[in-house]
Amino acid sequence: QLHEQNFEITTLRIDVVTDGRHAEVEFTTDWEKDAERRDLTVNSMFLGLDGMLYDFFNGYEDLKNKKIRFVGKATERIQEDYLRILRYFRFYGRIAEKPGDHEPSTLQAIKENAKGLAGISGERIWVELKKILLGNHVNHLVRLMYELDIAQYIGLPLDGSLEEFDRVTKNIQNLCPKPMTVLTSLFKVKDDVTNLDLRLKISKEEKNLGLFLVKHRQELTKAVGPEPLRPYQDFIMDSREANTNSKICELLKYQGEEHLLREMQQWTVPSFPVSGHDLRKMGVSSGKEIGTALQQLRDEWKKSGYHMDKEELLSCLKKL
Repeated sequence: QLHEQNFEITTLRIDVVTDGRHAEVEFTTDWEKDAERRDLTVNSMFLGLDGMLYDFFNGYEDLKNKKIRFVGKATERIQEDYLRILRYFRFYGRIAEKPGDHEPSTLQAIKENAKGLAGISGERIWVELKKILLGNHVNHLVRLMYELDIAQYIGLPLDGSLEEFDRVTKNIQNLCPKPMTVLTSLFKVKDDVTNLDLRLKISKEEKNLGLFLVKHRQELTKAVGPEPLRPYQDFIMDSREANTNSKICELLKYQGEEHLLREMQQWTVPSFPVSGHDLRKMGVSSGKEIGTALQQLRDEWKKSGYHMDKEELLSCLKKL
């Protein structure tokens, strides 16, 4: 570790045989040979311990000009490992200044080899895709995935809703969404989430978030009037699941509700002040009656915006 940054040390290698998925390698002492087998020019530079820069493929110029290029012939680099198509997009989203600044021959090579992504494991694809979704130019890059016929091979729906994607990527620009929140805007139905999971083996939490957003993004919206956050709060209070709170925050990001999101993040879930024990002390004895009474009081408490305290609720019970 240096200045809180992790650095990985690797050995110089040459690829002997590659099948588009993994390579058999030989070790070498030739820096240029190692640079040749790297994917992008910006990733093929070396720094000597004396501060000397070894840059065989103009990576330094490309980095200064914010250009993303494959080392040598794009087609050859891609066919060595088809995942490099997504790495191209990821570094583009990290380094390039504006969308649409690609070499036509690179895009052509990507399109011709898109099918190779079908043979890459879902886990490897998901790692790259998540980084693309959180990088710059995401709207441009995902559109490109459709234009270049990549989408179908990486688990995305054939008819992804690009208009919704465009709208949502604007909504969440500064809200630090989870990758799944960004991606779900492409999906029209819950099968789209299931299919993504089949192809990419996403985590259970990611899958549940996707399903949640598809299900609730339309009808769970802010209330008109003085308490816009109420529908979301009610949803959390009615839910019996542990992480509903974080899903609701992702929904607010999706909807672009920045102010409500901030309010939501400061809100603590109030706990229901009455217990069965309190009711027994008041002489309600049978379990069934206690259950019914608790539910009635819970409803009253909810109507009050969760403000009624134990005393108010119990005097309410006497009226009921």
